[in-house]
Amino acid sequence: MLRQFRHTCLSVLAAALAGSLFLGSPITGLADSDTEQRLEEQRAMPVQSNEIPNWPNGPVVGAESAILMDAETGTILYAKNIHQRQYPASTTKILTTLIATERCEMDEIVSFSHDAVFDTPWDSSHIAMDAGQELTMEQCLNAILIRSANEVSFAVAEHITQSTDWLVFAEIMNQRAEELGCLDSHFVNPNGLPDQDHYTTAYDLAMIGRAFFANEMLCKITLTRRMEFPATEKLPLGKLENNHMQIIPGGTYAYEYLTGCKTGYTDDARSCLVSCAEKNGMRLICVVMHDEAPYQYEDTISLYEYGFSNFEKVNVSQSETKYNIDNTGLFYSGNDIFGSSQPFLSLDRDDFILLPKTVSFRDLDSVISYDTEDENQAAIIRYSYNGVDIGSVRVNFSAGAQQSDLFENLPETEIPDNSVLYVNMTVILITLGVIAGLILIWLLIRAVLKNYAFLGRRERQKKRRKRRRRSSDTFTFRD
Repeated sequence: MLRQFRHTCLSVLAAALAGSLFLGSPITGLADSDTEQRLEEQRAMPVQSNEIPNWPNGPVVGAESAILMDAETGTILYAKNIHQRQYPASTTKILTTLIATERCEMDEIVSFSHDAVFDTPWDSSHIAMDAGQELTMEQCLNAILIRSANEVSFAVAEHITQSTDWLVFAEIMNQRAEELGCLDSHFVNPNGLPDQDHYTTAYDLAMIGRAFFANEMLCKITLTRRMEFPATEKLPLGKLENNHMQIIPGGTYAYEYLTGCKTGYTDDARSCLVSCAEKNGMRLICVVMHDEAPYQYEDTISLYEYGFSNFEKVNVSQSETKYNIDNTGLFYSGNDIFGSSQPFLSLDRDDFILLPKTVSFRDLDSVISYDTEDENQAAIIRYSYNGVDIGSVRVNFSAGAQQSDLFENLPETEIPDNSVLYVNMTVILITLGVIAGLILIWLLIRAVLKNYAFLGRRERQKKRRKRRRRSSDTFTFRD
């Protein structure tokens, strides 16, 4: 109880001194002229996506690194230093909580060790847990995402690895990050406390975000205004904490299309924000890093408005003309023995790409790959514009069709305008019919010839028997 009281007092003192907790996202005025100068320098940095010909021009943001990515296709709509290493601060926790949901049940009990509690700096974000206290895993996720509690992140890592060595959990984090498509990340702790070997990039955070924001429970937690845990034997006073993120409903910078978010702040990382928003069927992920409060919110909203205004979802099966089964008989069987016409292959009707409104579908480049692990898929067509990947469509075998050797051992090639993607079932059936007819004729001819030879032998045998009888009769007369 004394330790918990001490932690509570220190938390209040830290909040009063700093205006908000460390590793949160403080809403403060710009501290000094150095900060203003840094912001101006970062605003002047080039935006790589603006250099793409005929690409929608993106907004100027104060973040040193920023990315806007489509959550489903991975298409990058806006790119500013997206592969530059940055300190992630508490945005690290989206990976920690994602791993927890993948490895744990929500009713598992997490016990707090001495190390988890007292290795947490007193001036960092925490909820004043004490050694020996317990929370369910679901409560832990709420404490981590709503209150950015560092000691809870430590406790979850210990619970998963059964080790107080944070590097054991860091190995899991790094492995999972690689699986999610991260290219330049290295994590050494579960909460983002400062360490020169703990870094990531805006691109990598967006890739982690694609998995995190696909989890409805995690998204819902991040938008919750208040965390309240009832008192228990292992938590005598319960817990009551408020969410300080200002972009969620009720916040100063509330964004109506937001579906999830996580902030982060340290002196070195500055203000960071990873978030997801959905509008008109488009789900976008935005990451801003090394920004200044409160501009991490303003920059994020500006990027979302840019994305939703300048890009649109395009269903490939409805837009593709080079492989449209309705426009060429080569792809379509008008007469078949089953009384209905079905293509052997078809473009997946659920696949779409994210197309800039300044670009026409016919301006896109397409490459076909036959390397697919799904037995129901024949190939994948990938689309790009001036080297920017903007999505793909699956080429599926029709129901009941079995994969043949048609696409085996073929290299990846760019699709020519006059290429044929579907098999002509009418031609195949006619060819097979002709072959079968020739075989039948050959068998009939063979049978006729064989029968003729058999009749000839019988006739010759009759003649020989007659000659023998005559010879026999003549011999008897002479006796």
